[in-house]
Amino acid sequence: MFKRLEDTEKRFVEIEEKLSLPEVMNDQDEYRKLTKEYKVLSPITEKYREYKTWQKNKAEAEELLEIEEGEMKALAEEEIVTAKEEMEKITEELKILLLPRDENDDRNVVVEIRGGAGGEEAALFSYVLYRMYNMYADSQGFKTELVSANETELGGFKEVSFMISGEGAYSRMKYESGVHRVQRVPETEAQGRIHTSTVTVAVLPEAEEVDVELNPADLEIEAHRASGAGGQHVNKTDSAIRMIHKPTGIVVECQDERSQYKNRDKAMKIMRTKLYEKKLEEQNSALASERKSQVGTGDRSERIRTYNYPQGRVTDHRIGLTLYNLENILNGAITPIIEALAAADTAEKLANGEF
Repeated sequence: MFKRLEDTEKRFVEIEEKLSLPEVMNDQDEYRKLTKEYKVLSPITEKYREYKTWQKNKAEAEELLEIEEGEMKALAEEEIVTAKEEMEKITEELKILLLPRDENDDRNVVVEIRGGAGGEEAALFSYVLYRMYNMYADSQGFKTELVSANETELGGFKEVSFMISGEGAYSRMKYESGVHRVQRVPETEAQGRIHTSTVTVAVLPEAEEVDVELNPADLEIEAHRASGAGGQHVNKTDSAIRMIHKPTGIVVECQDERSQYKNRDKAMKIMRTKLYEKKLEEQNSALASERKSQVGTGDRSERIRTYNYPQGRVTDHRIGLTLYNLENILNGAITPIIEALAAADTAEKLANGEF
């Protein structure tokens, strides 16, 4: 571990020097790349230097212990105890900082919500989750942008796709992938029986152009009129875009913008993201099969959470967390859940010695 820390500090100093060079400052791509790496290495280097300061203090106190008597000796002994405690504490903090970092954590995300079992009730809960994530994103200073929506007559969503933009969006939202179950009495239920419905959420890290090589010849693009139950998603011009990637069969639709050009540009971003996700799935399949915990794996087929309306309860099944705070959570207050999932993911990695 300490060899890695030494190498990290050396690399940090190297980047620090490079960032002041005129040729690097004039090369925007290189400057951006080094700045990003500098930002990642900075907290590790800072914490390691703090460790070395306490290490030095301990060594000096141990020297004093051999030559001093009385009060000075007692102070030296006290300093050694304090230094040991601080070094132990910082060592644990360094283990967390050295955990493998998800390279996608700083990216924007594409969120797809689809109604599962439960028909109209599932579609209505899809809207509830869409609203919850929009309110959460707003509380974090993130920007949301609708991509496409297939609405129902009662105001639900058969499926809805939207983007969340902001630094660290994926690091916060990645734990939301999976099956969300809702238990409540539908408004159309005359006898007051509780129904169980499911909604599937997929969170994809937005791809950059350099991540995926997209050949225009592989794309089939169609323009059509936006469809839906009414409202903002229906227009009278062929501005909606359907994009098909012929080699994989992946289909992307974008219909929120009035401009066909804007919809086409947005659809291209989503297509890159879906192809990037496919690439990541292939790369990570071996790793995913080795991990026992489902925290952070983004498995869409797994039931991850239940929202029980009669009891005002939300339970995350991956970590056994239950909160009796349903209304606030559905109004976007999901930070306690996300932080608990992140902590569990970190604990699992530490237990596996991944630092």
